[in-house]
Formats: sequence, structure tokens, C-alpha cells
Amino acid sequence: MIRGMPPTPPWYVLTGGPCAGKTTTIDELSRRGHPVLAESARLIIEEKLARGKTIEEIVGDPEWLVSVVRRAAEMHREVPHHTFFFDRGIPDSVAYYRKSDVPLDDELVHAMREFRYRKIFLLDLVDFENDEARSETPEEAQLLHGSIRDAYAELGYEIVEVPVMTVEDRADFVLANL
Repeated sequence: MIRGMPPTPPWYVLTGGPCAGKTTTIDELSRRGHPVLAESARLIIEEKLARGKTIEEIVGDPEWLVSVVRRAAEMHREVPHHTFFFDRGIPDSVAYYRKSDVPLDDELVHAMREFRYRKIFLLDLVDFENDEARSETPEEAQLLHGSIRDAYAELGYEIVEVPVMTVEDRADFVLANL
């Protein structure tokens, strides 16, 4: 810990590229009684799809990337400083900014400084499945996966790689490696 910095809360991120099984594993942790925070991007997408927007319109909006960061920061501010599991962390946005060739804005940089995590669990990709909230191809999923890993590594986070296994085994693996 850096002198003068507050201690990192026991917040743990489950991350990886599209189709890594993040939400399924988060749901399993929640089912077991652990507090979790949903992915802000997916929440925004679901809200906008329900209002009749297409996935292309949503992710094509020039405000899309910053809206994800803004929602994530708002949600993080409500999380108590006890053990919590996050479906993606704020630094995941770095990979999406880079994919879109958008420079990191002040809002993202500030949020990454404001919110720190104890450990990052990078879930290996499972078989790719498309859904209404996913706009990436399998190839883009692979690239994003590596870019997400890079973003957390650049920020000095401890990254624990979670292999493909059953959902229950993945949840057990995460809990055993806190």
C-alpha cells in the first residue's frame, strides 16, 4: 500500500472478453449469498433494447463509452467497503476505448484512480455464443480478452487466471483464491 492511500477494499473483479462466463459465474456467487455488482454496460444495453434501440444504435452512440464509465462509477459509489464481487471493473473500459480508437478521457482516468480492487479474476473464454446484448465477433472477443488483461496489468493489479471448468468449480476456484 502506498503511504497516505486508503486501503483497498475487499472488492474482486471477474472479467474477461465477451463469452468468458463472467455473468454466469457472478450469478453463481450471488446464488451462494455473496454480494455482487452487475455489469454497467449490460444494464444500459438491456434498458435501451427495452426502449426499442438496436445494439448497433446503442454501441454506435458517441456517448456510449463514457456512459458505461459514468454508470459504473455511480454504482461503485453505492458499494460498501466489504467483500464484493464485480461483473467487470472500470479498467475493462480501457480495452473498449482502445478497440474504438478513442483516447482515454478524464472521466475514465479519474474513475480508475477513485476505485481500486483487491484482485482481478480473468476468466478464460468459453465457446462463443452471440446474444442480443453482444456486438462482438469471436475474433474481437479474443482481442478484447487480451486487451482487458493488458489494462489491468498496466495498472499493477494481481491477475488470477480462471480456467474453463463448470460454473460451480469456477465459483469455488474464485473463492479459494481470494
